[in-house]
Amino acid sequence: MLDPNLLRQQPTELAGRLRATRGFELDAEALQALEAERKQIQVHTQELQAQRNSRSKAIGQAKAKGEDVAALLAEVAGLGDELKASETRLQAIQGELEGIALGIPNLPHESVPAGTDESGNVEQHRWGTPRSFDFEVKDHVELGARNGWLDGDTAARLSGARFTVLRGQLARLHRALAQFMLDLHTGEHGYEETNVPLLVNADSMRGTGQLPKFEDDLFATEVGDAASANNRRYLIPTAEVPLTNIVRDQIVEDAALPLRMTADSMCFRAEAGSHGRDTRGMIRQHQFEKVELVCVSRPDESYDEHERMTRCAEVVLERLGLPYRRMLLCSGDMGFSAAKTYDLEVWLPSQDTYREISSVSNCEAFQARRMQARWRNPATGKPELVHTLNGSGVAIGRALIAVMENNQNADGSITVPEVLRPWMGGLERIG
Repeated sequence: MLDPNLLRQQPTELAGRLRATRGFELDAEALQALEAERKQIQVHTQELQAQRNSRSKAIGQAKAKGEDVAALLAEVAGLGDELKASETRLQAIQGELEGIALGIPNLPHESVPAGTDESGNVEQHRWGTPRSFDFEVKDHVELGARNGWLDGDTAARLSGARFTVLRGQLARLHRALAQFMLDLHTGEHGYEETNVPLLVNADSMRGTGQLPKFEDDLFATEVGDAASANNRRYLIPTAEVPLTNIVRDQIVEDAALPLRMTADSMCFRAEAGSHGRDTRGMIRQHQFEKVELVCVSRPDESYDEHERMTRCAEVVLERLGLPYRRMLLCSGDMGFSAAKTYDLEVWLPSQDTYREISSVSNCEAFQARRMQARWRNPATGKPELVHTLNGSGVAIGRALIAVMENNQNADGSITVPEVLRPWMGGLERIG
């Protein structure tokens, strides 16, 4: 959520910035009209409260003198009805204003290039040289099917489209990737391993920006009375949601910052807007596993943390020997909550291109304001909003695809990256 002062004091200027950088249309006139009505009704409500208090006091004084208070009682009752109606309208307007605020994306950092879509993204650097093959390259689906590792038919029978069953050595390699990433991030990068719930409430989804705007992309569960919000839970689309919400409604002491956390979790996405895209194999699934990185930071350190977190994700790919490139996303291609985002794209030989495997974002105070996540600034002794950052460290399914395709051999076997062999019982090759 953006600073409410921007919405109240500079709605026209804000609308222009959002249109230019995010392609987002904010109705400044409607916002100003609602804000004016809110102010008017708030003043009227306060006046009614003062009048009712004054008349209530007069009733006590009149009773002490033995005077007839019937007229005063009727007046107070009328003021009470009017006050209730005014408070109801005020709450409704505040709800409308909050709904507008919750639907506005974050403003990009000044270093973010302007653009409307991925064509405006800027390559920062590349690492590694894509391998030249002296045989016909197979994609991960062919490699998996050939070795009996990848079973899409059974997954479709169990759950439907966009699910996969992994078997045998490939399932073990998938697990090895997760263990390698967690050990790297906790042992070398200073992140605390965290095990988090896969089901969260609406407040958590609202805190990180998934609700209300992206509800169609979420899987929701209900127990008991479906009409009760307390019975509704959401399967997490990323461990960013529970990890970041750990500091929701909290005041973090300065000594605890930066707070760096990592978790390996299943992630669940409806992929409502991706019909027909990446339907083959494991590229785009309803359920997938990912190692997530989250940092809660002092505001003046968040961009240093952003570079650091991105580098932590890059190290994963370098240790695995996977060629990749870092892309700085333009303003129109960033996620809803992000102020600045780097995407890491890994080389996939079967597609002869780079595909996203990690996205690392600084959300500044956008999520913190929604969550009321604060730290105590030692300079002032007062609570202030923290900055939050999140990134994939990295997506395990896509890392598995990249390892399979980049390390394939002519006979369909896969050379196991050296860093994964301790979790593979020393195996150098599978298949």
